[in-house]
Parts: sequence; structure tokens; C-alpha cells
Amino acid sequence: MSKIITIVNQKGGVGKTTTSVNLAASLAATKRRVLLIDMDPQGNATMGSGVEKKTIQNGTYEVLLGEATAEQALIRTQESGYDIIPANVDLAAAEMGLLEMENRERRLRSALEPIRSNYDYILIDCPPALNMLTVNAMVAAHSILIPMQCEYYALEGLSALLDTIERIKANHNPSLEIEGLLRTMYDPRNRLANEVSQQLLEHFPDKVYRTIVPRNIRLAEAPSYGLPVLWYDRTSRGALAYLALAGEILRKESSSGSPASPTGPAEAGAA
Repeated sequence: MSKIITIVNQKGGVGKTTTSVNLAASLAATKRRVLLIDMDPQGNATMGSGVEKKTIQNGTYEVLLGEATAEQALIRTQESGYDIIPANVDLAAAEMGLLEMENRERRLRSALEPIRSNYDYILIDCPPALNMLTVNAMVAAHSILIPMQCEYYALEGLSALLDTIERIKANHNPSLEIEGLLRTMYDPRNRLANEVSQQLLEHFPDKVYRTIVPRNIRLAEAPSYGLPVLWYDRTSRGALAYLALAGEILRKESSSGSPASPTGPAEAGAA
């Protein structure tokens, strides 16, 4: 049985898509079966996975509106090592279409049911907004991974997001939990970053990942080549950070007895 992790933060530019793509690749490198779902009309996770978004015939838009099944929409990426349900600008129109549908908050959850058992992990990359697309991603998920920069407004934004998660739990998905908080684009020379990081550790001691994703030029360059950083420069600090994050997630699942087990050789470098 798979674990579904939604990667969300209503603030843009905090590393959601970077985390989605590179965590998917890192988990796939440990021989887990991974599906990445692009729920952002910008389609950046799609492009970063080496899929040309302009040529998509079936994607998240068609899946949400019932025009295609999840199986029909998924694409098997060769170089990245995981499958993806892609997205492009058409997805922006799904917001209006969903509002007119029954069980509109559960469309993605229902669509994934037939294929869930094919994967160990399903990751969902969300848009930088708390809209109906993000709500669908949260309702479909077991847990929420929150990438965030350690900056001035980070804690205020996190508070608003946690309130939204509590509302989703109360109304649609009572088992939803916080997977973890990931500090991204981190510069240890920045005093404010260190102060905010310390506040996160004090307020959420059991939820902040030990892994910290640094500012890294290779992470920024990799999407232009349609590759996760692991396959662009596996020795870079960015690649090593996401391998470490995958390792943390796998160790947590192992200690909790999760069924998300490997389907091949033992973990590869996820430490």
C-alpha cells in the first residue's frame, strides 16, 4: 500500500517543485516505486521531469474532470526513474469545473484509488495557493510535507497553512498529518535564517527534518535540462541533501512499520 505525501506551501518560491521532483528521484533511486503528480498549472514539475508540457494529451486536468483515468494520464519517465501525471496551463480551468461537481474535494483521491497499489510513494506538487487544486491534494494525502525558507514571514505563513490543514482534517480527511517541515534555500551565514530555524525547532521539535537544503546552483540549473539534480550532478550539495531527506523519510516509515517497502535492492545512498 502506498503512502501519499502532498508537498504544499501557499507561498511561492520556497522550493515546493524542487522538493517534489528531487525527492521523487531520490526515493526512486532507493528502488521504491514512485509516482509524482503535478497539480500546478505552471507545469514546472512536469518540465523538470523531462516531459514537454505542450504535448500533453492527458494530464491532471483530464483526471480531475473525469475525462481520463489516472492510468491513462501517467507517463513513465526514463531518466528520472519515476512516473508522473503531468500538468500544463489547462489545469487552471479545472478550478471552475470542480466547483460545479459533486464531491469536488475528493476528485483526486477517488481517481488515485485504482493505481495506488502500484506505488510505494505518491508525491503531489501543489500550486502556491490554497485553492481547490490544493484542497484536492490534501484530501488525497496521508501527510503534508511543508518546504519553507527561514525568513521573516515564514512562521506567519506556516500558521495560516496549519489552520487550513486542521480544517481539512475536520471536514474531509481526519487521518491527515504533518509529514515534516523542510528548511530550503538555507544560507547558514544569514543570521535571520538561523534565528527562524531555531524557532521552528523549538515550536515543532518532532516535525523539522534534520536535512537542510542549501542554496545550490546545481539545483537551480537542473530543471533547464529536464532532470532531477540527482541525475544532473549527483555529487552536488543539492543532490546529497535530497538523498538525505529520502533517507529520513524511509527510516521514519521503517520505524513506524509502514508498508512502503523497497521493491528492489537495498537503499542506495539515502543517508
